[in-house]
Amino acid sequence: MVCARTASAPLLAAALVAALAVACSLVSGAHAAAEQEAAGAGGNDLRLRQPPITRGLSFDFYKRSCPMAKSIVRDFVRHAVRKDVGLAAGLLRLHFHDCFVQGCDASVLLYGSATGPGEQRAPPNLTLRPSAFKAINDIRDRLERECRGAVVSCSDILALAARDSVVATGGPEYRVPLGRRDSRRFATPQDVLSGLPAPTSAVPSLLDVFHNHSLHLDATDLIALSGGHTVGLGHCVSFEGGPDHEPRLPRQAEADVPGQGHRRAHPLDVRTPDVFDNKYYVNLVNREGPFVSDQDLFTNEATRPIVERFARSQQYFFNQFGVSMVKMGQIRVLTGDQGQVRRNCSARNPGSADGNLGLQWSSLVQTVVDAAAESLGF
Repeated sequence: MVCARTASAPLLAAALVAALAVACSLVSGAHAAAEQEAAGAGGNDLRLRQPPITRGLSFDFYKRSCPMAKSIVRDFVRHAVRKDVGLAAGLLRLHFHDCFVQGCDASVLLYGSATGPGEQRAPPNLTLRPSAFKAINDIRDRLERECRGAVVSCSDILALAARDSVVATGGPEYRVPLGRRDSRRFATPQDVLSGLPAPTSAVPSLLDVFHNHSLHLDATDLIALSGGHTVGLGHCVSFEGGPDHEPRLPRQAEADVPGQGHRRAHPLDVRTPDVFDNKYYVNLVNREGPFVSDQDLFTNEATRPIVERFARSQQYFFNQFGVSMVKMGQIRVLTGDQGQVRRNCSARNPGSADGNLGLQWSSLVQTVVDAAAESLGF
């Protein structure tokens, strides 16, 4: 205390400040390192690891043609999810089911035609929410009014609505590259069956499906994208046990599926079914995965460490989920004149060639389809 009164006091004070700064720096660095280790990130910050963007896509694609496009989609989804939180899972699932069949081209939205039934009639798509299909068309109508024409593609709406649904339920923000075009044709029921893995699939089969769709998708992407099951409901007929799968799903969680009669369902995430978080992976660690295809991610020795890492760190899962969604959202996209911007997301533009049989989509057929859509409540 005496020294503090001597002529060297300023020097001592400066030295003390410097020492404290070094100490704070060391503590801060140690804290950051601990966070990285807990997240399993090492020195690689996933927030900075942007996947390559397909030629023809960009983050500011509508900057001039419709600068308010992103905010219009976000506002619609935010308000709609407040009224019906289940819509978030419905919109996210639409994007998944679209991209893994024929690519991210909005073909899942097309009604059938004289060439055959559309993708919606294939068994894996029968449980897609009618309210999600309606929401996409409602968003498209709002965009057409605000943008003064058919500017934003239905496939871009799907990608944006999926991201905004994740954000609306507490999930991560990530940038969505835009510029996709819509397909003029829908896939066959067999294409749907082969493109979407069954809920009874094990890890090797799931990885085969991923590799068939894109060489850029790997096991980490598979596990991260499976995290979409942290929100929404699963139909009871899909909860089929396997040799290593005995899900402990509480019967009190069983409920009717909105808009689908008395079809019974369970929350996919028994802890926080309406919140996008990492509890899905905590469930897998506790052997409470909803489907065989989920629980096997933890049962399989090769993929278990990634599941455990996501269960430990929600931030690491959020970062990886954003990266994986951007990669998935670019599967076999159409750009430029490879596709069209549909004026009705449920039907090809009048006069468009039918890619299945080369027939023309007449205005009469268009009228019939529109009438049918209205009667079905889409």
